[in-house]
Amino acid sequence: MASGQMRANGVTVDNAAAALQGAVTIGHGPIADIAVDGDTLVVSNYADHSMAVLNADTLAVNGGVAAREAFALAVAGDSAYVGVASVSYDAIAVIDTRTGKVTASYPLSFSVTAMTTSRDGKRIYAGRAADGGVDVAVIDVITQRVSTIYLAKGDDVVIDAMRVDSSDRRLYVATSDSRGSRLLVVDLDNGRVRRTVEVGPSIRGLEIGLDSTAYVLTSDLQDRGVVHVIDLVAGRITASVEIATAPTQLALSADGTRAYVVDYNQVIVLDTEALDTVGTISVGARPSCVAVGVDRLYVADYAGGVAAFEVARPAPMLYAPLMTANAAATVPTFRELEPAGV
Repeated sequence: MASGQMRANGVTVDNAAAALQGAVTIGHGPIADIAVDGDTLVVSNYADHSMAVLNADTLAVNGGVAAREAFALAVAGDSAYVGVASVSYDAIAVIDTRTGKVTASYPLSFSVTAMTTSRDGKRIYAGRAADGGVDVAVIDVITQRVSTIYLAKGDDVVIDAMRVDSSDRRLYVATSDSRGSRLLVVDLDNGRVRRTVEVGPSIRGLEIGLDSTAYVLTSDLQDRGVVHVIDLVAGRITASVEIATAPTQLALSADGTRAYVVDYNQVIVLDTEALDTVGTISVGARPSCVAVGVDRLYVADYAGGVAAFEVARPAPMLYAPLMTANAAATVPTFRELEPAGV
């Protein structure tokens, strides 16, 4: 069972809009991934072969499981999904966030490199590097069946990040290979790539804004860190801004006004409208990944720690958006595999 120990991180915050709420050490070694949904926070620890469930408000550990090579994860409702490995096969393990126990397992071939969920939590998307290309395994939470979306061929292509739009009708997949990187727009009605936007250097992070805009973080030795703004209706990059030295991840605030970029030794806070840096956050250790709740920012690090910061709660929307980048679509149908083992 995972456990936590409260600690003082030596946190420094150069940002008036963020205030430290607490910090805890979980397991040993770097936190590989972190996700939050409501009052539940989950973290995976690849080197420690573990996954932990925390209370998002207090950072108290509610439970955890041993999970070999736990890496990418997602959380929806009362369930957390984490990519794990074993001697015989890789899998997506399902953990009940109320009890911290494994409730199901979906055996999968090949390594999971990125995960996301539909907005309604009924589907889990797992990006995989398969033989000679990449695909996305789609887990239907209701029927407990797994289907596959085939994306691209190539021996060195990988999926860096994935996000679903607010209508659950488009899946955005960031891929990179030796030739460059691109954003794939997948129509979830038929499981086909609708559009490809060439980006450039390797992609490190992807987020979808509230106004048919995508924010893509790239980084390499030559160009270092750049945040690209992509108009999803026009299918083109409309703005780019240099940021950070060696960034590894990007997260967006609930209202889309702030982007949090994980750099080598700090988290950079970017104003997404002005594309200006408005603050930095350091947690006393090298940050590894971040997650954003409604009014909380969670920063995990390479020392096994998680720090929570209070950030501004988004202003209520006075009206719903009249149009998104996606046309109406029906429930997707893909090629079905065997029912998952439970």
